Amino acid sequence: MNDSLVGRYRAVVSDLDGVVYRGPEAVPYAVEAIGRLEVPVLFATNNASRPAGEVATHLRELGLECGADDVATSAEAAAWLVSRELQPGARVLAVGGEGVAVALADAGLTVVRPDDARGAAVTAVVQGYGTAVTASDLAEAAYAVEQGARWVATNTDATLPTDRGLAPGNGSLVAAVATAVGHEPHVVAGKPEAPLYELCAQRLGVEVAEVLAVGDRLTTDILGAVTAGMDSLLVLTGIDGLEELFAASPRQRPTYVAADLRALHRPVDAADHRSPAVADLGDAVASVHRAVDRGADVDEVEQLRRVARDLLHGRSPR
Repeated sequence: MNDSLVGRYRAVVSDLDGVVYRGPEAVPYAVEAIGRLEVPVLFATNNASRPAGEVATHLRELGLECGADDVATSAEAAAWLVSRELQPGARVLAVGGEGVAVALADAGLTVVRPDDARGAAVTAVVQGYGTAVTASDLAEAAYAVEQGARWVATNTDATLPTDRGLAPGNGSLVAAVATAVGHEPHVVAGKPEAPLYELCAQRLGVEVAEVLAVGDRLTTDILGAVTAGMDSLLVLTGIDGLEELFAASPRQRPTYVAADLRALHRPVDAADHRSPAVADLGDAVASVHRAVDRGADVDEVEQLRRVARDLLHGRSPR
């Protein structure tokens, strides 16, 4: 191992949207930083609508060497969970985009589409996001769950960022079914739950504690890493920034924080690592804002790191 941040780990699991790309464009420095990695990397996404192969094609277009096996989707995590509980060939209702059906078929299960579900007994329902999901599809999911089918949601992200703003995400669709059946899904496969990260560790052939999870969202990527037992790096290139970080609960706090993925290759001293005794970060936002208001000649992220380090080690912020 070298003295860089990534040198502390045997593998990396990276989120995609907000970390590697934003829509069709790469996040600055991301492709170069990932390309330099000397440890295996898997890309883990809560987006269940696209098959892993399509995601890999997008990453290749951005300049990364990537195949379908280098991408793990929440639909694949859901199919993985279901396949461990059911017999091979078991009939599963697939609600969502093509990624859900492909993942179930690849796991050796028999895919039942909502249009074919009337009168067809299914053992489980896997519900993921899809732009063409209809009220009739959600109704079929509810009917199957009411009749005793195991209900697995790929993820419960309430919103989906788009170039026009926030759209309803899979969590909103799951909530509609939950209202009908009177309870939440039996299992959620994607972040912030552990299964997607556990699937990644299994594919990589390493223990979860040997993996660094990278993400841009505290409530999914980072919380999921904490739930799974992985260290995590929050990069400030996507959803969450300094204010969200300092307001986060202890289970949503990352091991490391950086401006972008170049931090993977930079040296990290012992003081940068999270203390086991996590202190309250509540006043840190004010500290950073005061420094900015004073016009302090200091990089925002470096100021963040100093304040966070002090608080995490029980000292008053400087």
